[in-house]
Amino acid sequence: MVMAMSDSGASRLRRQLESGGFEARLYVKQLSQQSDGDRDLQEHRQRIQALAEETAQNLKRNVYQNYRQFIETAREISYLESEMYQLSHLLTEQKSSLESIPLTLLPAAAAAAAAGAAAASGGEEGGGSAGGRDHLRGQTGFFPTPGGASRDSSGPGEEGKQRTLTTLLEKVEGCRHLLETPGQYLVYNGDLVEYEADHMAQLQRVHGFLMNDCLLVATWLPQRRGMYRYNALYPLDDLAVVNVKDNPPMKDMFKLLMFPESRIFQAENAKIKREWLEVLYKTKRALSEKRRREQEEAAAPRGPPQVTSKTSNPFEDEEEEEPAVPEVEEEKVDLSMEWIQELPEDLDVCIAQRDFEGAVDLLDKLNHYLEDKPSPPPVKELRAKVDERVRQLTKVLVFELSPDRSLRGGPKATRRAVSQLIRLGQCTKACELFLRNRAAAVHTAIRQLRIEGATLLYIHKLCHVFFTSLLETAREFEIDFAGTDSGCYSAFVVWARSAMGMFVDAFSKQVFDSKESLSTAAECVKVAKEHCQQLGDIGLDLTFIIHALLVKDIQGALHSYKEIIIEATKHRNSEEMWRRMNLMTPEALGKLKEEMKSCGVSNFEQYTGDDCWVNLSYTVVAFTKQTMGFLEEALKLYFPELHMVLLESLVEIILVAVQHVDYSLRCEQDPEKKAFIRQNASFLYETVLPVVEKRFEEGVGKPAKQLQDLRNASRLIRVNPESTTSVV
Repeated sequence: MVMAMSDSGASRLRRQLESGGFEARLYVKQLSQQSDGDRDLQEHRQRIQALAEETAQNLKRNVYQNYRQFIETAREISYLESEMYQLSHLLTEQKSSLESIPLTLLPAAAAAAAAGAAAASGGEEGGGSAGGRDHLRGQTGFFPTPGGASRDSSGPGEEGKQRTLTTLLEKVEGCRHLLETPGQYLVYNGDLVEYEADHMAQLQRVHGFLMNDCLLVATWLPQRRGMYRYNALYPLDDLAVVNVKDNPPMKDMFKLLMFPESRIFQAENAKIKREWLEVLYKTKRALSEKRRREQEEAAAPRGPPQVTSKTSNPFEDEEEEEPAVPEVEEEKVDLSMEWIQELPEDLDVCIAQRDFEGAVDLLDKLNHYLEDKPSPPPVKELRAKVDERVRQLTKVLVFELSPDRSLRGGPKATRRAVSQLIRLGQCTKACELFLRNRAAAVHTAIRQLRIEGATLLYIHKLCHVFFTSLLETAREFEIDFAGTDSGCYSAFVVWARSAMGMFVDAFSKQVFDSKESLSTAAECVKVAKEHCQQLGDIGLDLTFIIHALLVKDIQGALHSYKEIIIEATKHRNSEEMWRRMNLMTPEALGKLKEEMKSCGVSNFEQYTGDDCWVNLSYTVVAFTKQTMGFLEEALKLYFPELHMVLLESLVEIILVAVQHVDYSLRCEQDPEKKAFIRQNASFLYETVLPVVEKRFEEGVGKPAKQLQDLRNASRLIRVNPESTTSVV
């Protein structure tokens, strides 16, 4: 009973979800209103999920049942289409063969054959057929081989070859003006399918016509069976053939490399592909041999010029004969080696297969061979072809180093392209591209850092990322450009300064622009300096650069913190009551002693009294701790360019306290308070100021004359006990 209710509920739910006016939002709203709680919603969710899984299983089952039928149908359609194309091609070829029979010998047979071929082809227009008969009379045709490909069957004579070419001109629209080279004839032709090189998507059906010196590619005309439209013509000298490895369903393919593009074609089967490759290789080799023989004949020395007898015409003026200048025989350069003949093609293949080392090795081999040889026209022609490949290779290597490429892999990923550019004699360009690539990598690494947590933690990450990248770049640069022009090292120093500027921008934005405390800024600068000093391991010192770039921000931070201390001191001075400090507990007193000891005040014990009393004013004690803290943090930021800024800031801070004590001594009338003020002044002059001088000299490395003058000029004020005036 429960199972029946469950099935009926599932079918009802399925009908509700399949209805045309179903709205998910309204359905969920009604379901939420009708449910008693979370449990009902969970059960309903499970039912919907089970229904979805059942639907998916049914869909898969239906697809699997029909999948085999789909495959068989597509295969039969493909076979039928191939057979139709072969039949059309056979009929067209038979028509051409019959029409080539001389009408003078067999007038009746020729007429009957032409009529039968026209009726069999059936798809051609009347005007076009008549025109074809007029042009095909007296010519040989194509005898097809299996698979839609055919070889030239005409005899070896020039007449048969010319007839074959004439037939070709009638089959392809728009190519008559391209095929007017004397001695040109058809070698092989056949149907092919062109594919896109990047995504291997089928583009179009084409027909290839291989001549003895070029390859013509024509597209099919669907409206006119057996006719084609001109698409492209490629000289065999600039054509490279690459066998494409079968990778089902992509099989029976080969690639043609025509600098700087490439095209991929698929033959009907493996046999046709093999025939295409063989005939292409043989035709190219034959053309190379022909070119070599022509070069040898052109470079062969000519015989001495024949001396013509002097004319005996009495009416011609006698002229003095000039002595004959002997002809200088041009030195012959042997370019008949197979590797030289195939060099442009091999370079195209290496570039296409990203074999940069192999391409540069071939270029080095050629340059070494032609190093001490003259430059006759054949050599100049070869160099022109090779230079074009060098420009293409350079373009590819430049793209490899461009920031648009992936920046992963670190500096070592650029070594391959950089080394080949250097071997090509383009060291300056290699240096520029390498440094530009690394600048983009450093910028990307800095930008990807997350600003989270404490500032000091972020600065640790920033310094690690930047200086590690800089160190790796420097080491890779030293490996790649070892033994090159020293100007590259100058370029690296300039780049390092620019990269340091990028680092300081990110550093300052996080440390100084966010108004961090002086202690935090000091710790961050200290971390940056320590990382920068690690570059000294490879002989690179950039400390002066980071000082020059940070000096303005540090000056601003010192000035800002100095103003804070001065304002706080003035505020305490305005509320000064000149009373002893009572710290209430021994723990608080012990803590104060430790703080004063860390500030460098070692004789603070003599200023402590009974119990928890301190015989100093709160203002003077607070001023001492704040001034020594400012000095300690400022010394972490110190470098020579900040000497006067730090010194002047200290003098300004100390003057605020000294002037307040002097003013209080002159104005106070109570003898007890005046004695207490004098005790605070003694602590300030005889204890605090010497500690400041000593710590400054330790941190800077030389004494501060301004601090000495300030202490010597500030003497204790002696006051006449019976007078209200003070005397210095």
